[in-house]
Amino acid sequence: MVAHRPGRSPGQRFRFEQYLDYLRENGFYAHVSYLIEEKDDEAFYSPGRFLTKFRILLKSISKRLADLKMAKNYDVVFLYREAIMLGTTFFERRLKKTGKPIVIDFDDSIWLKDISDGNRSVAFLKRPSKTSVIIKLSDVVLVGNTFLAEYARKYNSNVKVFPTTIDTDYYIPVEKVPHNPVCIGWTGSSTTLKHLYMAVSVLKRIKEKYGDSVCFKVISDEPLQVDIEDLENVKWNKESEVSDLNTLDIGIMPLPDNQWTRGKCGFKGLQYMALEIPAVMSPVGINKEIIEHGKNGFIAGDDDDWFEKLSMLVDSFELRKRLGKEGRKTVIKKYSFNSQKDIYLQYFRELANKKILVNNIFQI
Repeated sequence: MVAHRPGRSPGQRFRFEQYLDYLRENGFYAHVSYLIEEKDDEAFYSPGRFLTKFRILLKSISKRLADLKMAKNYDVVFLYREAIMLGTTFFERRLKKTGKPIVIDFDDSIWLKDISDGNRSVAFLKRPSKTSVIIKLSDVVLVGNTFLAEYARKYNSNVKVFPTTIDTDYYIPVEKVPHNPVCIGWTGSSTTLKHLYMAVSVLKRIKEKYGDSVCFKVISDEPLQVDIEDLENVKWNKESEVSDLNTLDIGIMPLPDNQWTRGKCGFKGLQYMALEIPAVMSPVGINKEIIEHGKNGFIAGDDDDWFEKLSMLVDSFELRKRLGKEGRKTVIKKYSFNSQKDIYLQYFRELANKKILVNNIFQI
């Protein structure tokens, strides 16, 4: 059970959607039940629009009631984060009564409040603390890093750390050649764009130092609205995401250090690294595990540290090339679809062999 249609949510795409074909090749059937249709997106994430949002909510409740009846036909129920975007655990508790194994997967600190700007006025309908109840009800808990696992193990002993992964057969780098200007870039959604504002003062210093020798690119569903010369905002597009990213020479992932960001799974950095783009990341959470400082990327703390590391990369094509190649090696070995697919398959085989004969997964 998921919130978004397939291909819409980065979390869904890289946590489980890229594994569905592999599961099917190995005898599993997966049905994805989602709530928010393409026609609902604009209203759902916009301020106001309460009548439309109420209609989406009623439709979602109706869909989940139907899903409860369907669940008996499946062998495993998979939840990405939650069954429905309300504070209730009614659906999870009813699913538990079916006796079907429940898997919950999450890749953020979802027990904390982090409301999109468009839905702050209806934040009272959410109850992030329900996460602990859903974890207790689950048979398997999949999480993206050890910080999330520490929280989950307070409520369930069967917690497995499974990294967010990249399909390196799809994320293929282009040949890197020296050129001018050097492009420093960032990719992400409107919900994480606020973190990029942390780096604006450093980017302005870099621009003052290098002038026309550097430019900046932001790939997102919303633009970065700041006054920086030679800044290009590119609308994120699934079909062009790899080619857009391949225009970057340096990728950045600035983050504040707090409970929410420690739950992040380093995905921006992994995208850069998979494409042999040297990554500079804040020393927060799993970033410190992904990056071997100076070998496959850089960790940068305060503004002066960011300025120093970015300057080093702007100055040296050879450094960019070396760190980029090492970064891709890291992704292939530890954070790629190919390196993790059989582990993922085994999770579901264990559940299937324990309780059932037919391998059906109901992705709610």
